[in-house]
Parts: sequence; C-alpha cells; structure tokens
Amino acid sequence: MSRATNGPATRQRRNRTLKAAKGYRQGRRNLFKMAKVTVMRAEVYAFAGRQQKKRQFRSLWITRLTAALKPLGLRYSAFIHGVQKAGIKLNRKELSELAMHDPATFESICGQAQKALA
Repeated sequence: MSRATNGPATRQRRNRTLKAAKGYRQGRRNLFKMAKVTVMRAEVYAFAGRQQKKRQFRSLWITRLTAALKPLGLRYSAFIHGVQKAGIKLNRKELSELAMHDPATFESICGQAQKALA
C-alpha cells in the first residue's frame, strides 16, 4: 500500500496564506514563513481597525449632536436623558442624521426631551 501524505492539504494552506499576502513587498509575499507572520499581524490590525471604526463613528455622532444642541440651549447628556425619559426610540446615528438633514424634526424632538426632563 502506498504511503498517504497530507501534501495537498499543506499546499492548499500555504497557497491560501500566500494569496492573502498578495500585494506585500519582497519576501513577505513570496516566502511562506514571512508571509504567514505578516498575514497574521495584518488580520490583528484589521480586527482592531473594525473596532476603532465603531468607536470613531459614535464619537462623530455625539459631536454632531452636541453642535446641533448648543444653539438650542441643551447639553448633550441632558438631551440623551430627556430622549430616554420621553420614550423616543432613536439611536445617536439617527438623531445626528435628523440634526443635519431635518432640523425642524430635530427641534421638536428636543422640545419633547425638555418636557420629559421638566
């Protein structure tokens, strides 16, 4: 009986890593050992980047809301508390979009939030 090796699976695994390393410079795209380390590091950075993106967008929405609330004489924290008390089921993204694109609706929401606080 012939000896069974794991050659095809090993080659597939190596090719998958080398394909992921496409576009890297010098040995990082050609040499399996270097490519493996580089791809692993890239995946870690990609995961961290996706988490940071969420944080940065939330921060952007809060900044937009703060800027929209300042002329109305409301603080961000008081506004969010008022919105929750009033039972308005809009998240920060939706509220910031309203503040930018539909100021009249946003002002009415601010009024409801102020009434809920009073």
